[in-house]
Amino acid sequence: MPSRRSRITSPRFVAALAAVAVVVPGLSVAAPTVPTSQAVPAPASSLAWGPCPETVTTPGAVCAAVTVPQDYSQPGGETIDVTVSKLPARDPGARRGSLFGNAGGPGGDSLTYFDDGMFTWPDALRDEWDLIGVQPRGLAHAGPLLCEPMAADPLTLATAGGAAHRAGCEAASGDDWRHLTTENTARDWELVRQALGEERISIHGLSYGTLLGSTYATLFPQHTDKMVLDSAANPDWMWNEVLFQQNEPYKQRVHAMFEWIAANDAVYGLGDTPLKVYQRWTEQVLAETGTTATLAPPPARVGDVPPAWQALAEPWMAGTTLTGPARVQLEGLARQLATPGAVQAASPTLASTRGLAAQSAAWPVLAEALAAGHPISGGGGDPQMPELPEEAMIALNMQSVVLCNENRVAPRPLDYPGFLWTQFVTGDIFDATGLMFSSGAACAGAPAITTPVELSGDALETRPLLLNSVGDPQTSLHGAHALADRMGAHMITVAGGDHGQVAKGNTVVDDAVVEYLRTGHTDVTEAPAPPIPAAG
Repeated sequence: MPSRRSRITSPRFVAALAAVAVVVPGLSVAAPTVPTSQAVPAPASSLAWGPCPETVTTPGAVCAAVTVPQDYSQPGGETIDVTVSKLPARDPGARRGSLFGNAGGPGGDSLTYFDDGMFTWPDALRDEWDLIGVQPRGLAHAGPLLCEPMAADPLTLATAGGAAHRAGCEAASGDDWRHLTTENTARDWELVRQALGEERISIHGLSYGTLLGSTYATLFPQHTDKMVLDSAANPDWMWNEVLFQQNEPYKQRVHAMFEWIAANDAVYGLGDTPLKVYQRWTEQVLAETGTTATLAPPPARVGDVPPAWQALAEPWMAGTTLTGPARVQLEGLARQLATPGAVQAASPTLASTRGLAAQSAAWPVLAEALAAGHPISGGGGDPQMPELPEEAMIALNMQSVVLCNENRVAPRPLDYPGFLWTQFVTGDIFDATGLMFSSGAACAGAPAITTPVELSGDALETRPLLLNSVGDPQTSLHGAHALADRMGAHMITVAGGDHGQVAKGNTVVDDAVVEYLRTGHTDVTEAPAPPIPAAG
């Protein structure tokens, strides 16, 4: 591992980049009846399997390195050693092939994607497939991208943030940044497939992994078997629009989380309405930063009406709901004026709230932390200058480079004032993330150097399977439809708003995915939301 650590020194800029890498009546279906098929023996592999990096924790996992060209237009030039992890099929007599997984991002660690403890993968996947993680180029264990710290002054961040970041990467790593693209990573997959000796591979891609998997399938349809696209990104939004499209859905998802916490007031004691929970939450943000959050509060309900206003409950609720967004903005500004240097973006609770909102299984974690009156994480160090682990900084560097390298969406200059306001005045991470990209500020001075592959499933022998939740704040349902149409995928719509559907204890989803991977088909089109752990 490299010894140098790069660091982007604006916490708001870090929060924005990090955002890119989620109970309704149950629906039951009978377990699929699958014809017995002949086991597929493991092919001869040219890889030298050995121990994995310490981040890979599942017993039996093995890793190897595959040497790939840094630049595929110059196959005899510089190379990268890409680490590959494998969890061999637990039942060799039932083995069906290799399933490649990608954790999303870009920037998600794929070596650990199939690890025990990360998700609850169906037993059939563990038993019948070799589970393969190919570390994306630019991350630790795959030619890590090193970058010198970029200037943190507001003028640079506002007018040339992309150029400054590229310059920092150039200073530390030469032209390595030029070769970080989705297409190149997909071509790395093809060399791994060849090294494994597999004629065809199956794919499970999460989030950005749906774009990566679809890119591979478009380039190499003859080597693609089954493909599961889990929580799909819209290829037409790469990349300025992807982040912007998350702004409002994330706010709605946080309100849904507050509603669940309120419904469990007997356990957490944070209030029996979403607005009361919100008030306790913003008090915690105030205690951590000296200012309040500017996320608009949930609509008022009857339980929020003060006793003196009971006779005028309806007008009180309507007025409180109508004025709520402006009121919290003004309160935040007033507190910032009274407390120079206070910024809500430095709140660990605020960051955790956005980070956990898309995963309903994590809602109790936030509720317990609020009830205890302390943040989930934080403490130690300067909140204005957060220290991140070296591998996390490498991932942020890689993510930023990929997004600018292949950005195909024109900026909207009219969003620029909103970016400046949220980035440098209010510090509202819910809006700053998307506006930084949609305005063009994120890639300012760093124009695209490639055009993403035009995705198509026309040449595939087996129709892909795509899953997406109704209220996913990270990959919206209407965006997922665009990829489904492009790839000709069969779609399962999942209730709720989680990001990522497989391996979360949702038996309807998991059974459908296993049936599809075994047979290439499933009749399931709808599924319930995944279960939320019991409160407390």
